[in-house]
Amino acid sequence: MSIKVLVVDDSALIREVLTRTLTRDGDIDVVGTATDPIDAREKIKQLNPDVVTLDIEMPNMNGLQFLEKLMRLRPTPVIMVSTLTKKGASETLLALELGAVDFVAKPSAEFAGGIEAFGVGLREKIRAAAKSDVRGRSASRADTPKVAVRTAAAPNGALIAIGASTGGVEAIRAVLSQMPSDCPPIVIAQHMPPGFTGRFASRLDEVCALKVLEAEDRMILQPGHAYVAKGDYHLRVEKSSGQLKCRLTQDELTSGHRPSVDILFESVAKTVGSMAVGAILTGMGRDGARGLKMMRDAGAYTVGQSKSSSLVYGMPRVAFEEGAVVEQAPVEDIASRLANALVRLKSAA
Repeated sequence: MSIKVLVVDDSALIREVLTRTLTRDGDIDVVGTATDPIDAREKIKQLNPDVVTLDIEMPNMNGLQFLEKLMRLRPTPVIMVSTLTKKGASETLLALELGAVDFVAKPSAEFAGGIEAFGVGLREKIRAAAKSDVRGRSASRADTPKVAVRTAAAPNGALIAIGASTGGVEAIRAVLSQMPSDCPPIVIAQHMPPGFTGRFASRLDEVCALKVLEAEDRMILQPGHAYVAKGDYHLRVEKSSGQLKCRLTQDELTSGHRPSVDILFESVAKTVGSMAVGAILTGMGRDGARGLKMMRDAGAYTVGQSKSSSLVYGMPRVAFEEGAVVEQAPVEDIASRLANALVRLKSAA
């Protein structure tokens, strides 16, 4: 059975490009298009789409206002079609906080050479969105109180590693906002293109007790700080002169991604070993499972996000099935599981 999609964009060209791109493989059916949120509201009632693609800048009602109303009144999987600008990045991250499943960068006038890659990525995201649990997440977001961990007492040399993909913006925020300012350094690989990771780090920094930064090459990892892998760069952890540092490279894609969660976790397993703790969060695909298994085999505590709290239970499922996680937990409990593991590390040191 094909996935029913409604395309919402005020540009006739973009509506045509998205329709042609989405229907290419035959398993996705664009059941309608809409020029603005007012039009979209009526089409959603008539057509009952499985997924909606949504532009932000539109006449009559801003896409973010429409998204907020849609997620409150009729939770539906939404993929944002975003511009690659600083303002576009900020608005896209806000859309993900409001409940959008994922986003793609809007094709520009000179996208002809990259339309194949754009199409493959867009269709994958539509398929993942169709399987996502936006209703469950909408309910859990309303019901879950935020209880911060009071302390993350840990021995010197400890490290926390986190990996995520689809749905990860909100999941990472849920974990980091509960972590105290005395926790060990945190390294994060979130699948996200260039231009978005810096704004993502800034957004996290606004809501967390930690200092959150976009990682730079050879940056020293400090307690109370979290480092987000830069878009289109792999992030690794290395030790030199007795200090843990970030290493950024642009070598080939791994598990289809750059940054890759596998690359980050593998470096943590080799460099930090049993002094590390790791979490794999919501996302499609299998990136991170191999690296997390290496971390567990090296003696690290590892946790996977539970199915019930994952927007897309892909990466955590593969990691669990391959024996990479010590235990699974709802996203709201992951900060406390990591903190408890650090306390155990300290008492064993």
